[in-house]
Amino acid sequence: MDFDPFEGGVDPARISEAAHLTAQALVRAGKVSADPQVRERLVTLAEDEGLEIVAELWSKTPARSLPGALWRLYAIRAATLGNAEAMASFFAAGARKAEVARAIAGAAEPPGADELREMTTSILTGAFEGDFDVALERTAAYCRVIALGQAEQADAAELSHESRASVMTRRAHSLLKTAEDLEASAELWRRGELD
Repeated sequence: MDFDPFEGGVDPARISEAAHLTAQALVRAGKVSADPQVRERLVTLAEDEGLEIVAELWSKTPARSLPGALWRLYAIRAATLGNAEAMASFFAAGARKAEVARAIAGAAEPPGADELREMTTSILTGAFEGDFDVALERTAAYCRVIALGQAEQADAAELSHESRASVMTRRAHSLLKTAEDLEASAELWRRGELD
């Protein structure tokens, strides 16, 4: 607080500390509570408070940290809820090439928009029920399938919509990086090193 009045605002170390403490509190609250309403409030945090608030808390933290991993879980779910038809199209295109990742993600058959909404909600719920590493791995698998689907559709669109294809290709690469970060975070969690 002593430094807040000076130019530059709040100390970045304090922001990072707040991000880590809130992430730990949420995961802990989900684990210790048997109340399904508590878990539902944790899952719907981004919708209730706004994704911008969640982003402000966690989006600038390292990807391979507890708040960074939580941010990615919420962001992937929000992207699916907000654009479920497109995600279902990408998932269907990618699932043909990524059968193992598809199985790990755990989508119902056939994986339509409603099934993907339900799956991402189920994954986030699992994160608060004590299977945080499993939630991270399922989300990583989901990202890999979506990325493959985006890449496949980008290839198909390249001749007719070059700029759209470029955007989809960049997003696919970003999702693959997200998958790698989530997988690494799952391993850190299992070793008790994800803070």
